[in-house]
Amino acid sequence: MGRFVKQVFVITGAAQGIGLAVAQRAAREGGQLLLVDQAEQVLAIAKEMREDGYDVVAITADLETFEGAQSAIDKALEKFGRVDKLINNVGGTIWVQPYHKYEPAQIQKEVQRSLFPTMWCCRAVLPAMLKSGGGAIVNVSSVATRGINRAPYAAAKGGVNALTVALAFEYAEFNIRVNATAPGGTEAPPRVTPRNSEKSSVQQDKWYKQIVDQTKQTSFMHRYGTLDEQASAILYLASDDASYITGTILPVAGGDCG
Repeated sequence: MGRFVKQVFVITGAAQGIGLAVAQRAAREGGQLLLVDQAEQVLAIAKEMREDGYDVVAITADLETFEGAQSAIDKALEKFGRVDKLINNVGGTIWVQPYHKYEPAQIQKEVQRSLFPTMWCCRAVLPAMLKSGGGAIVNVSSVATRGINRAPYAAAKGGVNALTVALAFEYAEFNIRVNATAPGGTEAPPRVTPRNSEKSSVQQDKWYKQIVDQTKQTSFMHRYGTLDEQASAILYLASDDASYITGTILPVAGGDCG
């Protein structure tokens, strides 16, 4: 469709899953991309995309730190001179269990993983967007803010929702739109980089199945979504088609409210 010709994207969590699907779609629509991930696989993905003729570079960074987020934005500015679109996709449940089973260190790690990369990347990109006269930020949240067996993750994504609306209110006058999608259950290939290295137990598998069952039961469509369905919503909010939309949390969950 060519919606993003010569528009510069920074896409985080781009080595797999939703982030990779967004990158592939944005590249096909003419975007110039910086892909960011902690996994070195992202470098090989960018190389393959360049070989296919797309304008794509990549960087590995720890986005749980401000320094990592700033390094990513600096790389985009060095390569392309500006950032038009920021897609904050880093995050995801690390452990699945009832809240009283979480260790304090696990709770802290869940929040660190699923809230701070979005906070840091927004903080890092805003000066560049202010200087260039505008931009669009799309944060990837979750309908799991009303789910089971992952309360710390739910709290972190609730923070993403609050941040989205606060920044939209604060920066609308500067032509910067800030929105979020809230994905529901999404079918995806097995993760190349696991979220944790612990071997799953029979009990943990049961707790995870409870999440799957709850997701399908509460969704009007009684199914998981696809990566392409998630990418479509994200790119819609990033595009000029959504030029009068800001401060919105868009559920992409087949009617599931969590």
